[in-house]
Amino acid sequence: MGALKALWNYRQFVISSIYNDLVSRFARSKLGGLWMIINPLAQVAIYALILSNVLAAKLPGIDSQYAYAVYLMAGLLAWTLFNEIVSRTTTLFIEQGNLLKKMSFPRITLPTIVAGSSILNNLLLLSAMLAIFLILGHHFTLSMFWLVPYALVLVVFAIGLGLTLGVLNIFVRDVGQIVTIILQMWFWFTPVVYPPTIIPEQYRHLLDFNPIYPIVNGYQSIIVYGGRPEIEGLLGTIIIGFFSLIVGFFLFRRASEEMVDVL
Repeated sequence: MGALKALWNYRQFVISSIYNDLVSRFARSKLGGLWMIINPLAQVAIYALILSNVLAAKLPGIDSQYAYAVYLMAGLLAWTLFNEIVSRTTTLFIEQGNLLKKMSFPRITLPTIVAGSSILNNLLLLSAMLAIFLILGHHFTLSMFWLVPYALVLVVFAIGLGLTLGVLNIFVRDVGQIVTIILQMWFWFTPVVYPPTIIPEQYRHLLDFNPIYPIVNGYQSIIVYGGRPEIEGLLGTIIIGFFSLIVGFFLFRRASEEMVDVL
């Protein structure tokens, strides 16, 4: 409750920091914030160009030449949000070391700023993708509102995991390097650029050990098929997400005083 009260008292600082973060990232760029949309869409174009002819036929229930592109964008929308929060939070305290040593403010605002900035980026990307979907002739239903609880679970899990890794990275700097490698492997272990049906059946059960898979699969079910996702399959990720958030917050509170001395 103390952390929530601190966030409320410093809400203007959080909001202005999110705005400044977005502005500073593209301060001298001609296209500005458009790069937040161009980069992932370029990635989609590359994958779609290379793999669409191979994988489009393996997407059941979709009769469209753009089926794979829509499927890919839906998966990347979820993964991009998760990856950005975890990656940035892992190196957050090291990057903001000078600020932590010079100013007195609630340190919990830092991961909140990262989460807020990442969510805003993701919303802009979602808007661009929806516009592209409409151009491609892909229609939507009210099931799109199911993205809200899925995104909430995703953010909770990402913040908890990123906060834990961020604290550990202060004391063991190898953590930041290892996380980059793990996230790359995690991406390919998650059916983002390929449907799970292409995995041999005897190995498909391994997806049950991937906590991000139900979220990515939910995004794809909602956006691609326009139906109600299997919310029951999200229960395990919800439990893991809140557990990671509790662990991350516990480590953060225990190390909050010592981290400044180490930095």
